[in-house]
Amino acid sequence: MIDPKLRVLQLVDHYGTVTAAAQALHYTPSAVSHQLRQLAAELGVELVTQSGRGIRLTAAAAIVLRHAEALSAQAERARAELAASVEETGGLFTLCGFSTAATHLLPPAAAALRDRYPQLSVRVIEAEPARCFDLLLAGDADLALLIATADTPPASDTRFDQHPLLDDPLDLVVPSGHPLAGRRKVTLADAADEPWILGRPGSTYHHLVRTACMAAGFTPRIAHYADEWDTGTALVARSFGIILVPRLARLPESSPVVRIPLHGEPAPARRILTATRLGSRDHP
Repeated sequence: MIDPKLRVLQLVDHYGTVTAAAQALHYTPSAVSHQLRQLAAELGVELVTQSGRGIRLTAAAAIVLRHAEALSAQAERARAELAASVEETGGLFTLCGFSTAATHLLPPAAAALRDRYPQLSVRVIEAEPARCFDLLLAGDADLALLIATADTPPASDTRFDQHPLLDDPLDLVVPSGHPLAGRRKVTLADAADEPWILGRPGSTYHHLVRTACMAAGFTPRIAHYADEWDTGTALVARSFGIILVPRLARLPESSPVVRIPLHGEPAPARRILTATRLGSRDHP
């Protein structure tokens, strides 16, 4: 509905390189460079300049990007209004989300869409939160379920419409014979001296657990790294440490571990958000 060359410029700005923007758009780098040159020629301004081995967007590009954001949002509103004006909602609708959401929230949502709108093709993509925003921006996804991390755009980012969906509490998981397993109430601080099992540094789960522990007044002593709940639970079952597991995550029923809801403040939880491109929220 708007000039696709503007989308190219937006993604070059987002990723910082022609190569990364081309990958997101499923183009070749030369095709992205060609579209940038075409757009610059049409507008009569320079949009990029060389900066070392890479490129840098000009002040004129910043002006174009500001207007491109407004145009993109208006185009999304127009698509939403057009979709609401027809009797049958059809086409392709893509949902994306991080692993737990992709397992427990997106399949029933996708099934509900499929049953309610028989003419609609529904697709689900599992992706980390930062990647979900990339998919939205490139037009490869329509609705994302995610948790905010240090790598995701802030709520104030005008390219997206973000809203809280639900809070997913974190439970403490300990071996079945652990002293905390028999306690009626357990706080996160009660586990301050325990060996901890975290996701790898840089992962969303690693950041989440460290932040929760530091809010409780301690830095976790990391004994092992595990990115999958099944792996972490297996280590806990053998008394290698303890883990925090989101309430939505399912653990093996036969594993000799105890899942303990935490009490007191802070009560750690993941805030799950929905995100769409700005202007598309009212799409039926």
